Amino acid sequence: MSIAENIARVEEQIAAACHRANRPRESVYLMAVSKTHPSDTILEAYAAGVRLFGENRVQEYEGKRDALLAAGIFVAPSPAIAHCIGPLQSNKATRAAQLFDSVDSVDSLRLAERLNKAAAEAKKRLPIFIEIKLSQEDSKHGLAPDAVELDALLEKLPDLTHLELRGLMTVPPYADDLEQVRPYFRQLRQLRDALAQRHPRLTFDGLSMGMSHDFVVAIEEGATLIRIGTAIFGARPAA
Repeated sequence: MSIAENIARVEEQIAAACHRANRPRESVYLMAVSKTHPSDTILEAYAAGVRLFGENRVQEYEGKRDALLAAGIFVAPSPAIAHCIGPLQSNKATRAAQLFDSVDSVDSLRLAERLNKAAAEAKKRLPIFIEIKLSQEDSKHGLAPDAVELDALLEKLPDLTHLELRGLMTVPPYADDLEQVRPYFRQLRQLRDALAQRHPRLTFDGLSMGMSHDFVVAIEEGATLIRIGTAIFGARPAA
């Protein structure tokens, strides 16, 4: 199937999940995760109506950017935006703040402080999501829900005036049985609600959770942003 056909199929599934959850379709943003895929596939997805893209690595996205800018994507008045969704080292914070419209994988106060400084230098206000680690897998990243640093970060964020908290993000363990994944999505929603009460100066509207194999359950549990790669672009190119 073509990228446009894949997007249409994903849109049907999103609409059905929203209907089951008694939510408006507009309450869920579709992010096309274009990591490891070339710029021409991003242009195909854009032509099919996608306006939100996710990339994992600063250098990889930078390498695609010239072709995208030449095509008028990510250049005003184009409505396309790009989020950094992969683990971000502090030494890449400056370039990430310059290149991306949002950083969705903030997992330390140090990284937040560096992003705030870089955003100030770029004269922009940078949206962020805080990544939460809900499983014990070594491959997963983020702050534990009960981490002291999570509260320290949330206490400090109102002073980081060039950052704008949008919500929480997580990557649950993979499971063929989606009911085994559901508790992780529910836990993130419950954590979001608890943190919003403890930190009323911050906004926690966003829940970035759900990928190609489990986004339907994520929507049922309150996801506001789903990150879809394989179901749109197909399998990642071989390294």
